[in-house]
Amino acid sequence: MKKSLLFFFVLIFQLNYSQTIKIGLLTDKNSPEVKPLLEQLKTEIRAVLGQGKTVNFKNVLSNNYNLETAKANYESLVNSDADIILAFGVMDNIVLSQQESYTKPVIVFGSINSDFINLPREQKTSGINNITYIIAPLSYKKDLNAFKTIYNYKNIGIIIDDYIIDALPLETVFNPYFQKEGKQYRLIPLSENGLSASDLDGIDAVYLAGGFDFSNAQFEELTSMINTKKLPSFSANRVKDVERGILATNQPQTNLDQFFRRIALNVEAIVNGTNASELPLLLEYKNKLTINYETAKRIDFPLRYAMLGSADFIGGSTKPKTENSLSILDIMRGVLDQNLGLSSNKKSIELSSQDVKIAKSGYLPNVTAGVSGVYLDPRVAEISNGSNPEISTSGNVVLEQLIYSESASANIDIKEDLQKAQEAVYNASELDALLNASVAYFNALILKTNTNIQNQNLQITKRNLELAEQNFEGGASGKSDVLRFRSQLAQNTQNLIDAGNQLRQAYFTINQLMNSPINKDIDINDAMLSEGVFENYKYEDFYTILDDPKLQPALIEFLVKEGKKNAPELKNINYNLSANDRTYRLNDTGRFIPTVALQGQYNLAISQSGKGSTVPDGFPVTPDGTYNFGLNVSLPIFNQNQRNINRQTAKIQEEQLGYEKENIELNIEKNVNDIVLDLISEIANIEISKVSEETAKESLELTQNAYKQGAVPVIQLIDAQTNYLQTQLASATANYNYLLTSMQLERAIGYFFLVHTEAENQQFIQSVNQYILSKN
Repeated sequence: MKKSLLFFFVLIFQLNYSQTIKIGLLTDKNSPEVKPLLEQLKTEIRAVLGQGKTVNFKNVLSNNYNLETAKANYESLVNSDADIILAFGVMDNIVLSQQESYTKPVIVFGSINSDFINLPREQKTSGINNITYIIAPLSYKKDLNAFKTIYNYKNIGIIIDDYIIDALPLETVFNPYFQKEGKQYRLIPLSENGLSASDLDGIDAVYLAGGFDFSNAQFEELTSMINTKKLPSFSANRVKDVERGILATNQPQTNLDQFFRRIALNVEAIVNGTNASELPLLLEYKNKLTINYETAKRIDFPLRYAMLGSADFIGGSTKPKTENSLSILDIMRGVLDQNLGLSSNKKSIELSSQDVKIAKSGYLPNVTAGVSGVYLDPRVAEISNGSNPEISTSGNVVLEQLIYSESASANIDIKEDLQKAQEAVYNASELDALLNASVAYFNALILKTNTNIQNQNLQITKRNLELAEQNFEGGASGKSDVLRFRSQLAQNTQNLIDAGNQLRQAYFTINQLMNSPINKDIDINDAMLSEGVFENYKYEDFYTILDDPKLQPALIEFLVKEGKKNAPELKNINYNLSANDRTYRLNDTGRFIPTVALQGQYNLAISQSGKGSTVPDGFPVTPDGTYNFGLNVSLPIFNQNQRNINRQTAKIQEEQLGYEKENIELNIEKNVNDIVLDLISEIANIEISKVSEETAKESLELTQNAYKQGAVPVIQLIDAQTNYLQTQLASATANYNYLLTSMQLERAIGYFFLVHTEAENQQFIQSVNQYILSKN
């Protein structure tokens, strides 16, 4: 008898354990956006019920916003073999609210805003046989209050699905609310075809309470229309809306997960024999303000620092590239074209060109013309016999032509050398400007990364604060943990503000280098080794050579030679040496070379009158026009010893320039060796920082879980978070530091890959490889 009884209970247990549950689903529309959510819900239900329960989901019945179809769908499930009915459509809710009794367990969730449900505070369950509701803190009024904290709208447009406007008494909620707030609103029906731009006229903000089942393309069109009009927007639905371009929402990231878990737990309770009327109604979670930073920038929405402590910021998964988003190549080109320092140096070259022209003009003829008038004492004129009239006018033309002058020739040679030296100075300034552009770009990238990581760290602190509050409420920790994280939250907020200000200052520097308005809104593209603009510039090849210790000495030797060959500073010294040598020769052997010049003059008597203007008979008549030519050869014998002094000075300057040249060569050699060592360190840093970040991240997750269980103290969690922050910064900036150091090496060797063609860069790499092969 006992064995039979035991067998019976085992059989009952097995039958119950292997039970098949059939679940029906009711919704307004089974759109592509809803399907993945339903699959997630099904997965959660199966996971909660366990492997011992077989769960079959019947085909989803959608009513397409038709009340009669919704009623027919519900009746079909009642008359079917479904064990439990799940309903989350507005029309389904209306149909269910009209039923007098429920023959099968029904779970209603997610479709009716809590503003339309007035329950006594003491009521925790439905109290109606076979039906339960899941009431979440979804509230139009709470959303509008949250929206008001970041934007004080005056006349808001509420975009809501047209079928909801027809189905629910929305005015009963909105009219009293806006009358109390002293603001205006307008309902904007949202159909499957979206909106027209004119629907958004006359409003200063948008509250999106519809479009949940819109496709990505439909939603993008909707948000683009809103943001083009620069209207601040707020979503009633989910964080995903903010990721797709809506400005803000008050819904937390985890609310859907909590919904699905509660539904699954309710299904489990009903399967285990609990009446749906006994299940809890309220689903509690904390609302969380989330703001899309990129959308805020796009619509010129002012973000206050006070928001950082209370809101989460995201960039938006579909943010567009703006015309002011710059790569390092854009900045380099902008600096070369617009930099004021380079523009000034270009003028120095033009001025030196003018000096050359002036020097060469010494060999051009000098022609002067003059006219003079003379009034002579009549008494003298009268006795001059016509040679000096009382009143006379005359003109003359004088021609001077230098045939050869060692001083003039030397001046031309010297000015040409100085012009080339000035061009070398400009080339050095250009290389410095390119390096400054690179430094400004990578500094901005590092600061941008720091800002993003500081924001992530702030979010981690918010999460840790939530854990501390949960532990405190559950009695697992004291209030000191909560206070500690609140203090850290304030510090992290300040760190984020400082990081943001430093990033803006970095953008100011970029604008200054490009001669753009300092406050011009710009952004910069990310930079990765051998990706983007760096893909075709052979940095990966250098990386490979640098990482081989056997190749490093030959590489350094090649780079030093290349640096000396390309250095504009050395070219400048050489041109100055050439000019100095010409000065020396001028004051040495050049002093024995005579100066040869040609001079000619033509004189013309224009008019004569008064006494003495007539030549007496018998006297020769002076011709009206006369001319003369002469050749002048001069050789200075002794010029106050200035030649010897100038020659001695030139010799001293030659020695001085020689020392400067040697110093520059030593600096090039030292800089190349130092930078190569820095690059080797950065290579190791890139690899090590990756491992450190992964380890620190895993450690933080483990420590968070342990703290949640009360297994570790708060200080250990803070240490894990700080370590993760530091390793994130190190890992994120390692790549930038390597590329920045590469730019410093390129400046040292006088060759920037980014401003040369791919063919030139390939030739450079081939030269490196050939040199290394010849040394090994």
